[in-house]
Amino acid sequence: MRIIAHIDMDAFFAAVEERDKPWLSGMPIAIGSDPEEGKGRGVVSTANYKARAYGIHSALPISTAWKLSQEAVKRGEPGVAFITPNMHKYMEVSYRIMAIVRTYAEHIEEASIDEAYFDLSRLGNFAKAVTVAKKIQKEIQEKESLTASIGIGPNKLVAKIASDFKKPQGLTVVKPSEVESFIAQIGLRKIPGIGPKMELALQEQDITTTKQLQALEPIDLELLLGKSGIDLYTKVRGIDDTPLVEEWIAQSIGEQETLQRDTLAPDILLELFQKLCAQVFDRFTKSEFATFKTVGITVRFEGFETKTRSKTLPEPTNDSAVLEFETLKLLLPFLDARENPKRKPIRLLGVKIEKFT
Repeated sequence: MRIIAHIDMDAFFAAVEERDKPWLSGMPIAIGSDPEEGKGRGVVSTANYKARAYGIHSALPISTAWKLSQEAVKRGEPGVAFITPNMHKYMEVSYRIMAIVRTYAEHIEEASIDEAYFDLSRLGNFAKAVTVAKKIQKEIQEKESLTASIGIGPNKLVAKIASDFKKPQGLTVVKPSEVESFIAQIGLRKIPGIGPKMELALQEQDITTTKQLQALEPIDLELLLGKSGIDLYTKVRGIDDTPLVEEWIAQSIGEQETLQRDTLAPDILLELFQKLCAQVFDRFTKSEFATFKTVGITVRFEGFETKTRSKTLPEPTNDSAVLEFETLKLLLPFLDARENPKRKPIRLLGVKIEKFT
């Protein structure tokens, strides 16, 4: 019997800050760039549950988060505390949490800084798996003063959906015989892969519930959504044989930054570009990788239109000059009519490298 668990820390970044800063206790918190009293740029990284009650969530423009905070103050509710992220601290806490999980599970896949899958099949039954999950939650609470939600199911897909079912500090178990009925009760957007566009496409066909999706045949979904429809057919039934990947390897190293003001001024853009290249290369030299073979850039214009370009080099390299030269060639067309005929000001720049050895 396969028993897979998924642990997801509750509002991780915000929870760490609230733990370490007593004055934040009980307050709505948003981690992200400086809102600058509604004039700030950038987005929210994480919001705790009190801030989410105001409508603030990850990837929300920080200026919008500020406005929602001000609206809450006008209603007589506490204003949001906006905190600059401290990734170094979050990584250290993550390392200790994953070490706790490893004491209970032989096989673990770290999916991100605040979530992981782990295999409890050796226990033989779900009751024992629940006991272990409770011990993990308790140890994290005692040692780190943080809460985690855990989902347990017959595979990674079901475990991940289950971990989000009763947040915060939830523990949800879905046995094999319960999978389809469990998934039938959750919202469409809780199914991995269903985003706003797919949800809208389904709603246009009067499909508004997961249970309605489960009633459709593969051919129906394929005609409606193409190849992704076949994938969706298995997901809404909780079918997943994906193995745990115990060694997580970074797919890319990248940096990006939002400019204080939208601009096409070459001196400002090139200065930021060189800074981003230096930051990316510094992270690369501190990694375990020897070379990279693909470079890329991200350009976001005013109005949030975003373009990406990448190039795979003829040979792998570990040369900072190559990184800067090749990404500069990708960037320059955006400063003139080749990629930017309407001369739109640029809001954000990003640089990344991929395909490591």
